[in-house]
Amino acid sequence: MHVLILGGTTEARRLAELLHGTPGLTLTSSLAGRVASPRLPPGEVRVGGFGGTEGLAGWLREHKVGLLIDATHPFAGTMSFHAARAAATAHVPLLALRRPGWAPVEGDVWHDVASLEEAADLLPTLGRRVFLTTGRMGLAAFSDLEELWFLVRSVDAPEAPHPPRMEVLLDRGPFTLDGERELLRRHRVDVVVTKDSGGAATAPKLTAAREAGTPVVVVRRPPVPEGVPVVAHPEAAARWIEERLPAR
Repeated sequence: MHVLILGGTTEARRLAELLHGTPGLTLTSSLAGRVASPRLPPGEVRVGGFGGTEGLAGWLREHKVGLLIDATHPFAGTMSFHAARAAATAHVPLLALRRPGWAPVEGDVWHDVASLEEAADLLPTLGRRVFLTTGRMGLAAFSDLEELWFLVRSVDAPEAPHPPRMEVLLDRGPFTLDGERELLRRHRVDVVVTKDSGGAATAPKLTAAREAGTPVVVVRRPPVPEGVPVVAHPEAAARWIEERLPAR
């Protein structure tokens, strides 16, 4: 059985670790290639796109993929819909692996928005010094906010268009609570922008913002394509795969 895992997420790597070496299973992990030095999972790895729905469907057929796992980032909505259509076209069972999203707790000052553009529209009413933690993609949404100052944290350096008043912090999680507290204090941050990525690696910023009374603009994640089963943890995905392996 050939299993294709889409995604360079922590959950995708963990799933590859759980499955690596399983008798009767050939494993390929596919990374989008947007990060210059990704953390590679065990097993075979391919980097780059497939050429849309038809390209992915063709790859599934050509490589005789028996199961497809969409373990992409929760905000990789386009890829998830390509995966759903390609899996249906190639008649390959598909499972989505999605880490749980974050939920506000007492003391949080959250502002829920549907998009980066909606976040940009809201920002001038909330603060002037912005900690932008949405990654290097999508900065164009904030490029017209000339009166605001941005601290942009990403793994790789962003490219234009981006906010005119911007300092870039190149870093990769996991981040510590003490570190996030100091970052907010040192840069005098008065509003945080984040995607609802979920997971523990980047969650300390939310705790630091809560302690400081700093508002957080949270961009909602796109939905998983209708009809695709979803699990929240790599262990559950591994069980789903193992249940579908041919009897030995």
